[in-house]
Amino acid sequence: MALKIPYSYVPFLSLLLIHILLFQTLLNNHLAVADDSTKAKDYTPPPAKTPSPPDDDEAPPPPSDKFESKRIEMVYPVIQRLKKKIKYDPKGIIKTWNGADICGKYKGFKCAKHPVYKVDAVSGVQFNGFNFDGDDLGLDGFLDEMPDVSIFHVNSNNFTDGIPKKISTLKYLYELDLSNNKFGGKFPYEVIKATNLTFLDLRYNGYSGVVPPEVFTLDLDVLFINNNKFRQTLPETLFTLPALYITLANNKLTGPIPSKTGKASKTLAEILFLNNQLSGCLPSEIGLLKKLMVFDVNRNLLRGEIPYSFGCLTRMEILNFGKNQFYGAVPDSICSLPSLKNFTVSFNYFTEVGPACMELIKKGYLDVKKNCILGLPNQRSKEKCDAFARKPKSCPNPQNYPLDWMPCREISSSMDRRKTRELEAKPAALPFSYKSLHPHGR
Repeated sequence: MALKIPYSYVPFLSLLLIHILLFQTLLNNHLAVADDSTKAKDYTPPPAKTPSPPDDDEAPPPPSDKFESKRIEMVYPVIQRLKKKIKYDPKGIIKTWNGADICGKYKGFKCAKHPVYKVDAVSGVQFNGFNFDGDDLGLDGFLDEMPDVSIFHVNSNNFTDGIPKKISTLKYLYELDLSNNKFGGKFPYEVIKATNLTFLDLRYNGYSGVVPPEVFTLDLDVLFINNNKFRQTLPETLFTLPALYITLANNKLTGPIPSKTGKASKTLAEILFLNNQLSGCLPSEIGLLKKLMVFDVNRNLLRGEIPYSFGCLTRMEILNFGKNQFYGAVPDSICSLPSLKNFTVSFNYFTEVGPACMELIKKGYLDVKKNCILGLPNQRSKEKCDAFARKPKSCPNPQNYPLDWMPCREISSSMDRRKTRELEAKPAALPFSYKSLHPHGR
């Protein structure tokens, strides 16, 4: 039997049904939110898409690692651009140029504390002997974009083109070694603007023409420009350069050696003129270069007698007059120098040696072969010596002092000096400047 509901209950039941339905709806919504929350906790995002490789002319994006400083971070894209230009890397150097640890892992780069910001910065580029090569391997966009670099050595690579014009903005750059690369053309005038340089090495390249006289006004300690194609007379300002080491060898330099000594009288230790086309007589003012230890004019066209002033160079260790047209007596005052270990006068026209020089010959310290010295073996023929003696002799360059002028006062007699000589048969260490005569030297 059906249940009859009094008519008066209908409104009440309808209201109750509405409340029940409303409660059910709220309950379902609450459960849905809770379910979504649970799913959110378990959700793993899909892997990020791999970015497309950069265009060839763009540097790759910086790594996510943290750089040691902003100074390090700012040169990262500069290094990466150079990396892309290097197509030949026989030693696998650029494989280390990854990540943010430039100071610790990048071969060829050195870091130091920045003098102003007191944070790590790339202070040195040392690519010596890496043999890098590439189709367009220049220094533009690399050297000039390394604002904190103080030492830049890239000996024995295949860099080409020129030196960046903005090199003058590198206020910490003190050493520039571009030796044994493929640079050529005129002397790179840009280096003159790098006024803080103390070390300039351009040897074993294809530079030609003249060396600007301004180069010899720089405050350099070292100037190596040997083994190029420079063709000029030596500038009168040569010895105003306050350098310790100068190598001008294996070029096509002409004319006489300048007589003005300038600042070099207090600084110059070694100078190499060998294998050029220098002419004229040696100036007596060379005797004022009181710190000189190496003087080499081998294989030139020099002539005349040797000034006695060379006997004042008490620090002289290596002296080479070989393969010129010198004549007369070899000054005994030179052979008495206390530090002289290697003295060469071979292939000239000397006619006389004194007792101190005879002692050096016996010790093997003085090479006199192919001269015109009577009584000594391995000399030129009489015919050649007589023919040279008949030629007129004069110095095309004016001499400011007589041949026997000596700027130093006599310290002791020749015999006393010889007592102080160290003539032990020990090989002398190769002087610093001679190492520059090898393309990979120093």
